[in-house]
Amino acid sequence: MVAIFLRSLLYNVLFYALLVCLIILALPTFLMSRHAIMGIAKFWARSSTWLLRVICGTRVEYRGVEKIPAGPLIVASKHQSMWETFGLLNHFADPVYILKRELELIPFFGWYLRKAKMIGIDRAAGGRSLLKMARQAREEVRHGRQLIIFPEGTRMPVDATPNYKPGVGQIYVNCGVTCLPVALNSGLFWPRRTFMRYPGTLVVEFLDPLPPGLSRDEFTAQVSAAVEQATGRLVAEARAEQARLFGRVPDAPRRRA
Repeated sequence: MVAIFLRSLLYNVLFYALLVCLIILALPTFLMSRHAIMGIAKFWARSSTWLLRVICGTRVEYRGVEKIPAGPLIVASKHQSMWETFGLLNHFADPVYILKRELELIPFFGWYLRKAKMIGIDRAAGGRSLLKMARQAREEVRHGRQLIIFPEGTRMPVDATPNYKPGVGQIYVNCGVTCLPVALNSGLFWPRRTFMRYPGTLVVEFLDPLPPGLSRDEFTAQVSAAVEQATGRLVAEARAEQARLFGRVPDAPRRRA
């Protein structure tokens, strides 16, 4: 475990060093279209995932890529770690995220988010902020973009009880496009609130798309069932792999009620 600690430390140093370097190198993109900064972001995503494999021994496997529809789309992903906030970027032509408004206030990084036309939400502002966010989401999707959302609203521990927000169903209804559910097991390799990065196979699985036209309740029920069932299977696979590597699952989180 000492080797894993040292590799995790090295990875985090390089991860943030790369981010700072790219933030500086990307300054000219303020004079270009938003596609220029998205190109930089996708390069950062590829490089960070490559470093994760080379340094930490964490291989990333994408399943069901052939199921990704072209054009405007809602991508509803499980959210267990920071990794999926950038790890999904390169599978979509023109992605847009819904994110915390606070991130837009970070110098340079937040400016790039606004340049890329990401959608910030002020959670403290209540219903007015949610309505504004829903309108922005619909507008961006109608321009052909792929809206990446995390239906639980925040990173959840691997075994936490699912908590899908009702507003996600309303976004789906308002946008009127296909939804692509995404399952993953990233929380076992990039746990939240720790810098440790564990070796093994981080799997992202793109599931069968849900067509437009479902009611809000039907959508929420179907997307949560699909994502949770597949995520449970991927987590079980990863834990079996970790048991083979370590003889146990490292730092396995406790299940929450």
